[in-house]
Amino acid sequence: MSAPKLSALVVAHNEEAQLADCLERLRFADEIVVVLDRCTDRSAEIARGFGAKLIEGAWPLEGERRNTGIDACSGDWILEVDADERVPPEMAKEIRTVIATAPFAHFLIPFDNYVGRRLVRYGWGGSFGVMMAPRLFARGAKRWGDQRVHPSLELKGEKRFLASRMVHYVDRDISDMIARLNRYTSARAADLRARRAAGEDIGSYGHNVRRIFSRFWKCYVGRKGYREGQYGFLIALMAGLYPILSYLKANLEKEG
Repeated sequence: MSAPKLSALVVAHNEEAQLADCLERLRFADEIVVVLDRCTDRSAEIARGFGAKLIEGAWPLEGERRNTGIDACSGDWILEVDADERVPPEMAKEIRTVIATAPFAHFLIPFDNYVGRRLVRYGWGGSFGVMMAPRLFARGAKRWGDQRVHPSLELKGEKRFLASRMVHYVDRDISDMIARLNRYTSARAADLRARRAAGEDIGSYGHNVRRIFSRFWKCYVGRKGYREGQYGFLIALMAGLYPILSYLKANLEKEG
């Protein structure tokens, strides 16, 4: 039997500074698919230089543009990678090994998250970063929801795990981290407005205030953010602020 075909998928917006290094690490795949959302930089030129199948357009919802990329992949297996992530050689080798014999499944991949040059392994979560995510999956085993930020996932097949870790350059510095929190909460606020317009309950002010403490505890204690010292505290603080800031923006700001 022939080896399963592997597609590598990258969805990006104006990532010319990161894209080439990301795609260089994906040459082990049989196919590279790049979805560019409203790009105005050299991202398209860079993707063509790697022989990628290129899809350009504008998608207001994150899940919609990611599903567009998944549909464009022709492989038996799909590896989903963001432009600020890198697949190390040991992971490339492991992926080729596991998909050769795996059943219909999705694989959770652990992350090594970097803030600048600092590896911050513990404490991520609460809608502010991930420690593990289902990025390798058989065709038909993964589908994204229609939210603007952190869309829901529909996963099928057996759940499995990779041993090697994805490298993720999540933030350049603390200012970049704060800017990301601002982007995330603005997108989440738009989702909350849409849900409220559809007659759904988006929670109360008091409920979201309480979530500051429950999410902080989840990340700092439950996910061992305390092991990262002040970085762990900072990540837990961002995770705690995410729901209440989103709620306040939904209520106090006009949709832009």
